[in-house]
Amino acid sequence: MNSSWHFYVLPIVLVLAGIMHFIKPKVYLRIMPRYLPYHKLLVYLSGIAEIGLGLALCIPALKTFAVYGIIAMLLVFLLVHFYMLFGEKESAGIPKWILVIRIPLQFGLMYWAWWYL
Repeated sequence: MNSSWHFYVLPIVLVLAGIMHFIKPKVYLRIMPRYLPYHKLLVYLSGIAEIGLGLALCIPALKTFAVYGIIAMLLVFLLVHFYMLFGEKESAGIPKWILVIRIPLQFGLMYWAWWYL
């Protein structure tokens, strides 16, 4: 892949999303499934993962690792997306139609990451 502007869009999205885990952790804590332990730690670790994988995507030697890591991370994040469909409290006030649409969008993000190979 060449170095055109769109090569940097996914890494920027991932790094900004990761930073938000530290700026607004309460947003992420509200949607953590109850069955997962150590919510705060998981929010911070997922933020670190997003930042690290976003940056790794820009390093040619790490790009393949980053792509597979991003796909794995997004698969794990599907747990939260499905959890949010279970009830009003779990949905954090987000309309159900948005929650439903996010699931296929998650697979779109996985394909976007795959495209970087």
